[in-house]
Amino acid sequence: MQQVRRAIYLLVVPAIMLMTGCSAHKNTAKSRFWQSFTAKYNTYYNGSLAFIEGSLEKEKGNKDNYTEPLPLYAVGNKQSRDIGKGQFDRSIEKMEKTIKLHSIKARPEWNKTRRKTAKDREWLGRREYNPFLWKAWLLMGKAQFQKGAFDEAAATFSYMSRLYQTQPMQYALARAWLAKSYVELDWIYDAEDVIRNMNRDSMHYRSIKDWEATYADYYLHTGELEKAATYLRKVIGHERRKTQKAREWFLMGQIQAQLGNQEQAYKAFRNVIRQNPPYELEFNARIAQTEVMAKGQSRQMISRLRRMARNDNNKDYLEQVYYAIGNIYLSQQDTLRAIAAYEQGNEKATRAGIEKGVLLLKLGNLYWEREKYNDAQRCYGEAIGLLDKERPDYEALSNRSKVLDELVPYTDAVYLQDSLQQLAKMPEAERLKAIDRVIDELKRKEKEERDKALEAEVEQQLQKRGATGNLNQRQTTPATPAAGSGNGQWYFYNQVAVNQGKQTFQRQWGKRENVDNWQRINQTVVRFDTPTENPEAPDDQDNLDNAEPTDSLAAQEGTDTPEGADSLAADPHNREYYLAQIPFTEEQLAESDNIIKDGLFHSGVIFKDKLDNLRLSEKQLLRLTRSYSDFEQTDEVWYHLFLLYSRLGQYEEAERCVERLKADFADSQWTTLLTDPYFEENARFGAHIEDSLYAATYEAFRHDRHDEVEANARLSAERFPLGENRAKFIFIDGLSQLNNGDGNGCLEQMKTVVEKYPKSEVSEMAGMIIKGVQEGRPLHGGKFDLGDVWSRRDITLATTDSTATDTLSEERNTNFLFILAYNPDSLGGPGLTENQLLFEMARHNFTNFLVRNFDIQLDGGYDIRRMTVSGFLSYDEALQYARQLYSDAPGQLDQMLRHCRTIIISEQNLPLIGTRYSYDDYDQFYERIFVPMKISDEELLNIPTDIVQPDEDEAEGDDEQEEDDGPWADDDFDLDFF
Repeated sequence: MQQVRRAIYLLVVPAIMLMTGCSAHKNTAKSRFWQSFTAKYNTYYNGSLAFIEGSLEKEKGNKDNYTEPLPLYAVGNKQSRDIGKGQFDRSIEKMEKTIKLHSIKARPEWNKTRRKTAKDREWLGRREYNPFLWKAWLLMGKAQFQKGAFDEAAATFSYMSRLYQTQPMQYALARAWLAKSYVELDWIYDAEDVIRNMNRDSMHYRSIKDWEATYADYYLHTGELEKAATYLRKVIGHERRKTQKAREWFLMGQIQAQLGNQEQAYKAFRNVIRQNPPYELEFNARIAQTEVMAKGQSRQMISRLRRMARNDNNKDYLEQVYYAIGNIYLSQQDTLRAIAAYEQGNEKATRAGIEKGVLLLKLGNLYWEREKYNDAQRCYGEAIGLLDKERPDYEALSNRSKVLDELVPYTDAVYLQDSLQQLAKMPEAERLKAIDRVIDELKRKEKEERDKALEAEVEQQLQKRGATGNLNQRQTTPATPAAGSGNGQWYFYNQVAVNQGKQTFQRQWGKRENVDNWQRINQTVVRFDTPTENPEAPDDQDNLDNAEPTDSLAAQEGTDTPEGADSLAADPHNREYYLAQIPFTEEQLAESDNIIKDGLFHSGVIFKDKLDNLRLSEKQLLRLTRSYSDFEQTDEVWYHLFLLYSRLGQYEEAERCVERLKADFADSQWTTLLTDPYFEENARFGAHIEDSLYAATYEAFRHDRHDEVEANARLSAERFPLGENRAKFIFIDGLSQLNNGDGNGCLEQMKTVVEKYPKSEVSEMAGMIIKGVQEGRPLHGGKFDLGDVWSRRDITLATTDSTATDTLSEERNTNFLFILAYNPDSLGGPGLTENQLLFEMARHNFTNFLVRNFDIQLDGGYDIRRMTVSGFLSYDEALQYARQLYSDAPGQLDQMLRHCRTIIISEQNLPLIGTRYSYDDYDQFYERIFVPMKISDEELLNIPTDIVQPDEDEAEGDDEQEEDDGPWADDDFDLDFF
């Protein structure tokens, strides 16, 4: 027994002595070796495995959009960023632990008698002496990059480049990845600055591969495709992952096709197929091959694509096949066949993904150009729910869709009523034949839909049962979500899913306003189930007030099987359904004419003002004046025709419109407007004149010249009743009346602002005044400067309760916030934006506080923004943070901080700022209460908020890994592979 104890003693004691002498607080050859060894085979090893697993998971789960140029990295796809996030977070956690446990900051002792060389001075001036730890910094930044946290990655690589500034290889690697992070953030100028400065220095040979990828990514984002192709070819040569290599060849093919190098593009797509990639990538490469080689052999390429469409393996990709066919036809300027191919692709599409969205966008654009706005609205309405909001053309698509949603109901109404009136004029035999053709077409479409639904149900059951189940046994299965919507986001944060839901709702219910009882088609008419004959019954108004609301949908369900003629008139498969809609009587014809008038007027205005299609606008408005002279708004029609002809330069026609107004509508507001002697001057310079008048009025208000304010407000009403600043004139006039002692006049002006100009920037302040009066707070006079945001607060008089004179809390040991308040347009110079300030603040927090996490949030309005840093447990912590920030801020951050207003405030007091108290009020309170306080001398921000004991199993896996990791050689886990 004594021999065993002696053996244990002989083994353990030297080990303890070795570990004690190799502490991270010492800097010797032994400590550097030991800390490097344990860092590599403990936490770093576990983190590297997590990084590899996350990279493989992202590679398998990534879904590219092949209708657009691929991003060089899969993380460039926003839908793929969350894939592997858990593994990357674990890798980051392990790297942080590696750095914390094994960093050697102590400087080595210099005990040599010889003179120091440049190499010696570089060695002694280092900030990190663990020779392995640079890999932990690099891997942490890569993990942040791969999970899509590019700002965090940029902060890590920026710090790493400063930490290893004297070591060429580590410095070059860090700068390469820093530039990549800037590129993915779309901070092109910052990336260009890093690249330009790096060009001046010689690159270490081990960083050349990373820099070539950086150059390729940079030139792809800047659109310099020839340079991008040069570097991308080098990147492909370095790539060892077959799937990623196939993606890069596909990207090369897209670049060459855009450059017009069709043969090179064809070879690139052929190289994609040779990599034996996943089927979807191979399929799209074959599609792309047909498109680039279509010139001169379009018939053969279209035949090849149609064979691909007949292949059962491609049944889920038919929209892409027919999209390619349509593109080939369009390149030959055969628009009709292109439209037919796109429509066929839309009809046969089985997935509601981005590929279908691109097809519908292309189809909608063709209809838009051909002025078939009804079809364009159908395509745009569906495409907007399938495409990413970040697309550069999404805003134009959204605007077109909104305009067409407004236009098409009017044009459809005109078309329908014209058709119904034409049917009314036909002989009965021809009318019935036309109706029968419509019924036959309806039945044909319904049969096709039933056949498709049956095929889909059978296929779904075959897939579910493995082709072995009983097909005679029907099962009800829930509808599956559309492809592309399951990206891990909550439904209401997923814009694609929300838009698809809106479309489904509209197909089932139609377009309904967002109001209560939206199910009711007519909310002003109710149905009485049992009419009363009691003479003492309440009158009709009481019946309307007390009757149960009738649901039009329930009523429709209750009339599914009526008897007699009503059932025939409700069934679109019978002639009576259509005959009931045709206007035969004079009353019906008059109602139809009213619908046409309304449609012609509104569509004509929309064509002129929102589509700039003056030809169609003129057609609609002239038909209204010629065919429907009894239209109530004919005077406004002539006004719009005057504007239309003026824009066309047809001034004689415009003058005829004015003469027509004078002759037929002398008392019209439009006649008064056009015959105003200042009309031409207002049309040309009205905006500038009104702005100058408002500036003068505001100055008069500030200097208590109430008569001048009143006179200018009256002039604004007479000359600029529709001006942009009209609400401000009314508001200033109201405040001037208040300062002059007329509280009732002020209140009337505030009500006018809220009612007539609810979207103006002064409407909210006017509403606060009205609300305060309604709550019993009397108005008071005084100065109010619209431009002084720091002294702005709720301008209604404070409550007369004397006990509520000061509600700001003086508590110091509660959660505090550090706030930077600033004007977003003045942060210190060009290029200094809110995003740059956010990045600099995040980098400061990351590099200076290793044991504390501070959250940064942005909020505020157009005139003042707030950047709030939270996570402080007391006033002392927040003040220590502020002092350290201002003392250590680098040049650019320091420049921006000079244009910010610093506020240290508790979470309890923050809601009072801008309501009961202004920023200036709080500054006075802060100077009086908090500034005299003495704060703690202890470095509070270096104390963790929570002390977490590591799990025993994890601790054993991390700190005792060396026993199991012995077989792993130095380069057995090669992270450069990723």
